[in-house]
Parts: sequence; C-alpha cells; structure tokens
Amino acid sequence: MKFTHLDAAGAAHMVDVTAKNPTVRAATARGEVACSPEVLAALRDGTVPKGDVLAVARIAGISAAKKVPDLLPLAHTIGVHGCVVDLEILDDHVAIEATVRTADRTGVEMEALTAVTVAALAIVDMVKGVDRSAYLRTCGITAKSGGRSGDWSRELPR
Repeated sequence: MKFTHLDAAGAAHMVDVTAKNPTVRAATARGEVACSPEVLAALRDGTVPKGDVLAVARIAGISAAKKVPDLLPLAHTIGVHGCVVDLEILDDHVAIEATVRTADRTGVEMEALTAVTVAALAIVDMVKGVDRSAYLRTCGITAKSGGRSGDWSRELPR
C-alpha cells in the first residue's frame, strides 16, 4: 500500500497537485453528539442557557471548513466554494451532516470532516454546563464525488 503523503524515503511531504486540472468535487460527512434527554429537550425548546446552540454549531462548522490548511499540516489551501451544515435533534443525539463543494485540484473530504467535528465540539461546549456526559460519536465521510477516483458513498454504523 502506498501512502501519498510519504515520499520514497518515508518522509512526510505535501503532495504536488500543480499539474492536476481543477474539477468540481464534493464530500459529505456525518457525525453525532450524544446528549442527555434533558439537553435534547432544552435544544428542542431553545432553552439552553448559552443560547442558540444549533446556530452557533452551524457557523462553527462552516468556519472550520475554511480553516483546514491551518489545522492539518499537509492539507492544500483550496477554495471552499460551498458548505452546508445541517443539524437535527433526534431521540438520543444531535445528528450533524456537512457537505462541502469546490472546483479545485484536490478533494474536500477533510473540510467536510472538520466541519462536522467542529460543529460537534461547539455543541458540546455550549451544553457542557448542563450535561457533562455529552460526547462525539460516529463521525466519518459518507459520500464524495469528483476527482480521479469518482463517486463513492457508504452508510455509517450506529
């Protein structure tokens, strides 16, 4: 198996994508924040003491998608041309889905994952005073399109 971020000597390096043509690409990631029934009720009612948790999480996720090269040292700086972060309060968790789009030389899987995980962290941060047991779970890429490897999708286990 060959890892693209390792050179022939095994040293980490940034992959050179200069010769690649820009193409339309998208990636979707999903994740969950498990919360107590009391927090989920407060989220539904809008009574979490720190304010509108879902709005803050959505903005945190979108902002994070644009910061990936600052966080991951071998990630390319690419144009994030679209980012949608959706949140849904379910029976035992908040579901988070982020889809990131670009027309660039490399994919946006890391941007989608970062959007989901930072949105999840924002939720935990805003509810931790009420529910110290809130935690992130089941985060991963569920779909990608474009680029050399084409389209791919999967369901995440619960």
